[in-house]
Amino acid sequence: MARPRPVYPPSIPSISIPYSNIFPIQSNPNPSKPNQTKPKPRRNRLLEPYPLLSSPQPPKTLAPDLSPPLPTVNPSMMGEAKENDVYEEELLDYEEDDDKALDASSNANAKPAADASQPKKGYVGIHSSGFRDFLLKPELLRAIQDCGFEHPSEVQHECIPQAILGMDVICQAKSGMGKTAVFVLSSLQQIDPTAGQVAALVLCHTRELAYQICNEFERFSKFLPELKVAVFYGGVHIKKHQDLLKNDCPHIVVGTPGRILALARDKDLSLKNVRHFILDECDKMLESLDMRRDVQEIFKMTPHDKQVMMFSATLSKEIRPICKKFMQDPMEIYVDDEAKLTLHGLVQHYIKLTESEKNRKLNDLLDALDFNQVVIFVKSVSRAAELNKLLCECNFPSICIHSGMTQEERLTRYKNFKEGHKRILVATDLVGRGIDIERVNIVINYDMPDSADTYLHRVGRAGRFGTKGLAITFVSSASDSDVLNQVQERFEVDIKELPEQIDTSTYMPS
Repeated sequence: MARPRPVYPPSIPSISIPYSNIFPIQSNPNPSKPNQTKPKPRRNRLLEPYPLLSSPQPPKTLAPDLSPPLPTVNPSMMGEAKENDVYEEELLDYEEDDDKALDASSNANAKPAADASQPKKGYVGIHSSGFRDFLLKPELLRAIQDCGFEHPSEVQHECIPQAILGMDVICQAKSGMGKTAVFVLSSLQQIDPTAGQVAALVLCHTRELAYQICNEFERFSKFLPELKVAVFYGGVHIKKHQDLLKNDCPHIVVGTPGRILALARDKDLSLKNVRHFILDECDKMLESLDMRRDVQEIFKMTPHDKQVMMFSATLSKEIRPICKKFMQDPMEIYVDDEAKLTLHGLVQHYIKLTESEKNRKLNDLLDALDFNQVVIFVKSVSRAAELNKLLCECNFPSICIHSGMTQEERLTRYKNFKEGHKRILVATDLVGRGIDIERVNIVINYDMPDSADTYLHRVGRAGRFGTKGLAITFVSSASDSDVLNQVQERFEVDIKELPEQIDTSTYMPS
């Protein structure tokens, strides 16, 4: 298209200036390549911010171009470009340059990430992206760094990006893989605290687990001072909880269904602004009809348009449809291959003996094994109290937790064990689910659990987050052998008899 001629006022005569006088054609910068003599159609340079600077290029070939680079063109050299060169220069791929720039800036601010193409070591999946790629609040990233976490686990990497967008989530993952952090971080990311309004409600089946979850919220919200968290459970006078809700209403409520329902029925706890409804160890809560009724009644008191998240290490195919009734089109993460539910770093053995031989064998094990902390599981409150008394008489400073204690006593003992003041804990299944004590590296089943699921949760107290651990189970009856066989068949794990000598390096963290 011809270059438009300028229009001047009638009083000034129009002057025609040759195009070549404005943009003089320079000599060919590459003498080895002849100038193109074939006339090219003129481009409309008025539509371009600057004249294109190019020099004649050799014809395209399938072989790589090994010729030396062309000399740099001086801005004063306004030679005419080939038609193909125009398209090549206009269609530059900026994504590659942007990616390089982003990589350079991220490397300057963070530690070099592991190459994603490298094989993973151990079971714990760590991703080169890190927590920063979740685009969390700076206050949360700072808290994560203070807690010493560098890389998300498999379940965190899969769930958090969807959970922070408000999607309903039902998630099954093995014990000790950081499921709690998924709902803690995703809810903290979304909550915009409003005075006097409860934005998130977390329900769990035991008081100890409720206390632990509350601590996790406080740990990750340490740089969000305006956000308040409170825990409510039975065993504490309800007047204390009523006063707290009236005078200093929290934004996040953690509790057991019975106490939460009592506070909500009495209008002390308002649930009309809840945006996040979370069940931890959901299968345990929904399998019990009484607890399920409480959960359903609490659920109906919350708004319809809220986020619902449920988590457990064991989610049978029978309980999954019940969970989904609380949700709308959830993201579902299941471990259908139950062999993957056993912890990778956990060494498992059994010992065949009679009931009368258990005490002597336990004494020998505690003398012979190296451990940081050990949990010994029994089947009843009375056996827990008697075994704890026996261990103390044998100069093993143990501590005991069971449901027969007052709530204050249970919580005090739990804190003492978690903080490392005691190294041996005798307990019922009260602490068999969800309780996370990082120093525990040995679990002893003094009494065989009643099911394979309970076994999985018990031994999951050791070897958490991919660390090493040891589980030893006493087998003293035919029913004990049946449960052990169920565990081996269901989870495809070969549990062998405890050898005379066991290598400490197989269960002690290095």
